[in-house]
Amino acid sequence: MQQAPSPTKIGYSIKEACEASSLGRSTIYNHIAAGRLRATRIGGRTVIPAESLHALIAGEN
Repeated sequence: MQQAPSPTKIGYSIKEACEASSLGRSTIYNHIAAGRLRATRIGGRTVIPAESLHALIAGEN
């Protein structure tokens, strides 16, 4: 039995962003504070838009 493909990720938690980028938690928060990485608070969670993380890694910020 095949599973349906998972939807494309549009946002990352801080933990997921660390895992996906191989950057540490402090580094992620430093990039957010410096304005190089966008983050949105939704309820009690911080969500980083995927395009913002990808742009940071690609050196576009």
